[in-house]
Amino acid sequence: MSNHASSLTAQDLAFLRRPLHGFLSVAEGPVPPQPRPVWFEATAEGTIQLFTAPDSVKVRRLRRDPRASIVVAAPVGERERWLSVAGRTSVESDGAHELCARLAARYWDLDDPARAEDLAEILATEQIRLVIHPETVRRFTF
Repeated sequence: MSNHASSLTAQDLAFLRRPLHGFLSVAEGPVPPQPRPVWFEATAEGTIQLFTAPDSVKVRRLRRDPRASIVVAAPVGERERWLSVAGRTSVESDGAHELCARLAARYWDLDDPARAEDLAEILATEQIRLVIHPETVRRFTF
């Protein structure tokens, strides 16, 4: 079953709160989107946020054209399900390190010294937060 709307449902938010990878695409005029796997967080306000370095290519592209989308799919072994969220993206200077720490705890075992060191290295660098404000939400469940 496939349908679309402009906001996330309670079922969408429950799905997005799982430690799944999202594939982010940003607009770039005539250049086709180049999706990248990303960690993400669905917020209680119904936005999707992620963190990145302020000098990343995606940030430069978003400053020129704020449109982005993220696609999240259920892993192999589960019934087919995916969710696509597209909308305008804001670039926020606050909250990136806190978001990074929450997502690292969600995706990694931080009791592993190597992963804890990886997180410390990320937190030692400047990060910004990208927030996708949904305009179109498409979903498929089988």
